[in-house]
Amino acid sequence: MKHRKKADLPTKTCATCGRPFTWRKKWAKVWDDVRYCSERCRGARSQSTKSSAVSP
Repeated sequence: MKHRKKADLPTKTCATCGRPFTWRKKWAKVWDDVRYCSERCRGARSQSTKSSAVSP
């Protein structure tokens, strides 16, 4: 089977925005470690963590 339907691909929920996202070929080897749907969400998550750590 060469092609898979998008509905048949595994999905996860983004840790930042809470939206579902589907598996991508570039994530094949690290799918268990993927937590964010995009670079934007990954960057936003790290910024919010830093700002909350600094605030008293």
